[in-house]
Amino acid sequence: MKNRILGVVCLLAFLSPAAVAQFGGGIVFDPTQSGHAIAQIQQAQQLYTTALQTRNEIISTYNLARQMANLPNSLYQYYVTPWTNWTNVYAANTYGNVVGWVGAANTGYGANNGYQTASIGPAPRYPQYGSLSPESQQLVAAQGATNDLGEGVTESTLQTLGTMRADSEARQADIRQMEAYTYTSDPTQHTDMATLQRINQVVLMQLRAEQDANQIAQAIALQQVVAQKQQQDALKAAFVDAANYQQQYNATVQPLTSGFGNTMSQSH
Repeated sequence: MKNRILGVVCLLAFLSPAAVAQFGGGIVFDPTQSGHAIAQIQQAQQLYTTALQTRNEIISTYNLARQMANLPNSLYQYYVTPWTNWTNVYAANTYGNVVGWVGAANTGYGANNGYQTASIGPAPRYPQYGSLSPESQQLVAAQGATNDLGEGVTESTLQTLGTMRADSEARQADIRQMEAYTYTSDPTQHTDMATLQRINQVVLMQLRAEQDANQIAQAIALQQVVAQKQQQDALKAAFVDAANYQQQYNATVQPLTSGFGNTMSQSH
């Protein structure tokens, strides 16, 4: 290529009026003009190469944009793995007293009535509570408080779980709609704004799910607190029984045994 260019330059130099001098019919070669011509041709060649590279980059960018605009069909296909859907709670109704409980577990409504209907009635108040000693009253009241707190926490947990189960159907519909937008071939759903909006919605749904998980964890923690209270009440009641036994023994049994010992000594 360079040899060709030099040949063309030499030819132009010979043909150029500025490069030809007539001295006695001879032709004189002008190296200065030839050098300028070679530099100009090299500069033109460099401009042509740059223009060719720019064109190739533009074509490559266009092809990439076209490829991104026409995404592969595999990206629009649904995954074959099915999602696990929430199902309602079902139970036999042998004695007709579980309908309210099941309804509360599925909807969150009527938790108090449903739980009480399916359970033994509230614990009765101790009939002779007023005649008990202060220590005995405290013991009976503590056991009654444990029962009341346990039922309250259970009813609250039942209502929370029922509400979450009812809301899961609407949330499942939102997930299906978002999934449809994700796999659609509609180019308007694959713009930057549409994609960012779906990401924002997913983040909000994750926050809601974390809230539900926190509510379940709190309900479990409350049940554990009530269970721990029951254990502590039993332990304290054992200490009270031991103390009362020692006091009753010192006041009742010990005088009898000591009198029996004196009687046996006198008999001898």
